[in-house]
Amino acid sequence: MSMKLLGSIAKSTGWFGSASSAQTSTEAIDQSQETRAEQRPQDAEFEAARELLIKDGYNANVESIREAEYPQLKGTTYLDHAGTTIYASSVIRKTSEDLLSNLYGNPHSQSPSSQLTTRRIRDVRLRVLRLFNANPDEYDVVFCANATAGVKLLLETFAGQEEGFDYYYHKDCHTSIIGVREVADHMKCLTTEEVNNWVEEQPAEDSFEYTSRNLFAYPAQSNFSGLRLPLDWAQRVRSSKQGFYTLLDAAALVTTQELDLTAVAPDFTVVSFYKMFGYPDLGALIVRKSSPGVPEFLESRQYFGGGTVAAVVAQGNDPFHAKRNVTPHEHLEDGTLPFHSIFALDAAIAVHERLYGGFANICSHTTALARYMHKRLSSFEHYNQQPACAIYSESYLHADSEIPSHQWAMHQGPLITFNLRRPDGAWVGYSEVEKLAAVKQIHIRTGGLCNPGGIETYIGMSPLEIRQNYEAGHRCWDDKDVIRGKPTGAVRVSLGAMSTLEDVRIFLGFIEEFYVEKEKPALDKLPRQGDWGGNASAIVESIIIYPIKSCAGFKIPVGISWEVKPHGFAWDREWCLVHLGTKTAMSQKAYTKMALIKPTVDLEKGILNVTYPGLDSNINIPLSPTGNDTLQSSSSRVCGDKITALTYSAPEIVDFFSNAIGVPCTLARFPASLASQRHFKPHLQNEDAGLDTLSCTLKKPQILLSNESPILVINRASVDHVNELIAGVGGKAASADVYRANLIVSQIKGRTSGSLAYSEDGWKRLQIGRETFELLGPCRRCHMVCIDQTTAQKNEEPYVTLSKTRTVGGRVLFGQHATHVPVEGRAGAGIKVGDLVRVWAREEEGMGSEGS
Repeated sequence: MSMKLLGSIAKSTGWFGSASSAQTSTEAIDQSQETRAEQRPQDAEFEAARELLIKDGYNANVESIREAEYPQLKGTTYLDHAGTTIYASSVIRKTSEDLLSNLYGNPHSQSPSSQLTTRRIRDVRLRVLRLFNANPDEYDVVFCANATAGVKLLLETFAGQEEGFDYYYHKDCHTSIIGVREVADHMKCLTTEEVNNWVEEQPAEDSFEYTSRNLFAYPAQSNFSGLRLPLDWAQRVRSSKQGFYTLLDAAALVTTQELDLTAVAPDFTVVSFYKMFGYPDLGALIVRKSSPGVPEFLESRQYFGGGTVAAVVAQGNDPFHAKRNVTPHEHLEDGTLPFHSIFALDAAIAVHERLYGGFANICSHTTALARYMHKRLSSFEHYNQQPACAIYSESYLHADSEIPSHQWAMHQGPLITFNLRRPDGAWVGYSEVEKLAAVKQIHIRTGGLCNPGGIETYIGMSPLEIRQNYEAGHRCWDDKDVIRGKPTGAVRVSLGAMSTLEDVRIFLGFIEEFYVEKEKPALDKLPRQGDWGGNASAIVESIIIYPIKSCAGFKIPVGISWEVKPHGFAWDREWCLVHLGTKTAMSQKAYTKMALIKPTVDLEKGILNVTYPGLDSNINIPLSPTGNDTLQSSSSRVCGDKITALTYSAPEIVDFFSNAIGVPCTLARFPASLASQRHFKPHLQNEDAGLDTLSCTLKKPQILLSNESPILVINRASVDHVNELIAGVGGKAASADVYRANLIVSQIKGRTSGSLAYSEDGWKRLQIGRETFELLGPCRRCHMVCIDQTTAQKNEEPYVTLSKTRTVGGRVLFGQHATHVPVEGRAGAGIKVGDLVRVWAREEEGMGSEGS
């Protein structure tokens, strides 16, 4: 078992303050540089790095426009530009002014407003072609939702061939490109070496002559590793492979690099403009209509939509229709185009050119930052000289850091994908990195990155292992980030036009502070002090239930014995809120206002009373279902589990919760009679955490709507110790409420010596009054503990401190899962606040019948 002691807290990762003035003149930039120097006189390293990066292509002017053009980035470090970059304020203003100044009608008409729309679309189409240096005599732009939609549009034509088609694709393709194989007659996945060998093969004299059109697809840049692949493959395939068209996925490349279609000349290219400009949500299929047979081939697509036909017969035995066939877009753009988004694209291109001068400048800027980030990440080592970061990319492995940036950019895009390792070589789970990054307002991407070839190539995941992980319950979006000692995904950071050196330094500081161990830990396990030794040296400080999952807790009043059932405390997490659209249980992590919904169990009246601050009315829910309840059985999902819940459809209930949270939702019930549907989840724990997973698997305690176990126990001494550490760095203390425990146990002063903080890590059983509870293992924490349960506001603490002091096996652990051990023949189990607590540690023997 490994750990990270708090030790000396590194300085805050808010390295350099907010962005400088939004003025863009040379004088203003000089002034902002002087201001930065005054604010950071001690940071000579930063200024030296900045000057070197400027020489390498870094655009320092970005620092002066951030505040005005990208106010949404204030207080945020955004490093997911490969997912989507950030739109400039000027784009929104320019688009708004355009729409307020002009009357645009549906282009499928002859009215003046419709004709204005048609002319504008024509102009923007030409502007897009010029953006990619594509001659309108040779190329055509087909607007669609995104790059994936462009692929699907093209696929309709290939799939319609009676002879079928062959499909070859490069291993680094995005999932959306790989999906084409499902409708191909034959498919083949190729490595870079295999593609080069394939295009160099000379056809044999008696080689098969294709009667259908086939497809070879590849990414201009891998969205996993940033590797940039040879753009000349398109022309080489055209020259050597009869019957094959090429599809270039340029979505990742064009976010920071210019693309010259005249030079590259693929038959088909797909892009997503939101990746380039942040807004609008629009994409395109760019067709090289000068390629042999392409216009005729696309005309063979069977489906037609509104606006793509010149004539059509609806009735009779002759299903006649005639397609518009002047240019590809006329018979491929089905229905009315999203013309307002197309006009926004016009504004986005214009603003981007004004701010940055072109994608060549953006490429130099982001490459300089990426090289700096790569160099620093590569240099991070633990106290034992073991590297802290494993970077995934063929180009990074072989690139010379001294080569010019333009040569570097030929092989590598400005993104870095990696995983972190502990001093002993074990992997740090990527989901834990993302959780902590989110708390620090750092936006990154983690997981499989929609690139299975990257997982197989760089992480070394075999097809068999992928299948085994899936059968074991792993899904691309979950947090099972290390299985059998191997990562299931990775961390990706990507840079964009508006990224700054400050962004990079904040992220590097974050990695160094939390994941690079400079000193060897003094202990090989989490600290535990004091000896409980089976003595009645503690009491139950609080019993809390959460009748509605993820909403406020209800503290059991002093003197009341509360019933304990096999699935936990009575009425605990028996209800939840479900989204009316998805029917999925809602969580406080996504909807922080849920913390303010306060349920109260009134046993005398037999109701659950629910209030919310600011709403005049309250809701009373019968504890026992009545014939007047409007309940409907429906399927739902809780923590990935499929359940059958009873959903309330009464308008007053729907309105109450929808108004409180601000989203369409209602209350649902998962009564105790259905508890057998869900069980404790030992697989959520890490194998290094010391949990007896075999024992837990055999017992399988039942649960209602809790995430993992029937009961969660925390130790008051541990809560206090965490707050002492937080206070030591000037942070805000965290209430015990944020841990959302069912039982808070506190030591009786004078009966024990010293602090008992974290002693719960070694607890085996608790006897509370006459009842016995068995401990199931530590609770894995997420950033939900950062939500203040009285204000619904998010804070950094206590997750930041827990990450430094309570990380075990790559998991942040605090508190213990527990289950009640029933006594055969005895009914009416219950405990109350103030009950004495006896504790047995795991290593203790001879607990006797009293603790069984």
